[in-house]
Amino acid sequence: MAVVIVTGASSGIGRATALRLAGRGWTVVLAARRAAELETLAAEIAASAAGTSGSVPGSVPGSGSGSGESGAGIGAAHVVPTDLAEPDAAANLVKRTLELTGRIDALVNNAGVGGDASVLTGDGEVRTIIEVNLLAPIRLMRAVVPVMREQGSGTIVNIGSVAGEIGIGGAYSASKFGLRGINDSVRRELAGTGIAVSLVEPGFIATELTAHRSGLPGPEIVAEAVERVIKRPRRRVVVPGKYRAAIVLSNAFPFITDRVYAGKAAGKPAGKAAGKPAGKAASKPAGKEAGKAAGKPAGTAEGKPAGT
Repeated sequence: MAVVIVTGASSGIGRATALRLAGRGWTVVLAARRAAELETLAAEIAASAAGTSGSVPGSVPGSGSGSGESGAGIGAAHVVPTDLAEPDAAANLVKRTLELTGRIDALVNNAGVGGDASVLTGDGEVRTIIEVNLLAPIRLMRAVVPVMREQGSGTIVNIGSVAGEIGIGGAYSASKFGLRGINDSVRRELAGTGIAVSLVEPGFIATELTAHRSGLPGPEIVAEAVERVIKRPRRRVVVPGKYRAAIVLSNAFPFITDRVYAGKAAGKPAGKAAGKPAGKAASKPAGKEAGKAAGKPAGTAEGKPAGT
């Protein structure tokens, strides 16, 4: 049975992805900070497995041996509480996964945090955004690539954002631009090794961070895209597809984006960040800011596109 690590699995896109892949017979390793939510998800997957008879429709073939197959039933779930803001967390997650399952067929780098869109955001919050959204995926790829090379196959899916294509989200946008860059670089580096690398870029998705918005598609649309690129790797997938036009337009005619967002940061007037005067934006202690940023659920920031 194929094994996939899903980070940010406690809610939103990560949770939906874990449920979808488990439903196709994958063994899912659930990683996030919130252990209680992970245990609840694992119990839900176990209950589905116990109540399933016969085959599960559809399949999610992994690369090489041990791939999920139609008829495999509901996959198993393993809980590995992980705080990816910690430098050693990625290596420990991969080590624990190998202890539990003996292999890693896919990695879904989904965990993420949001933050204020202004350049006036304090260092503590910025560091947390970069640690979780950019450095953690790099560390996880660095840890799984040797494993996948030895296996001769594997799939890496990085969850980016439309904010990584249109730069109006402050440090969050910067982290997603960076993730897009490293994704392309690693994909080219690993070409011909049997390891596929894909980028999935959501726009507005209904998660905890977008609860104030209505009429948004659910995280299942992103989980479906993840399943598709695991089955048939692609360089990049934008979901929902309507955001592709906005990306093309912004790249072709950047002055339009400049005019629309001139003097704004997350919808706030220029000179303010999070409703505070510019001169006070960095007045909070770094530790407090870091705690505030890290307090946002991992795996939900991807539902926050540029400027939100």
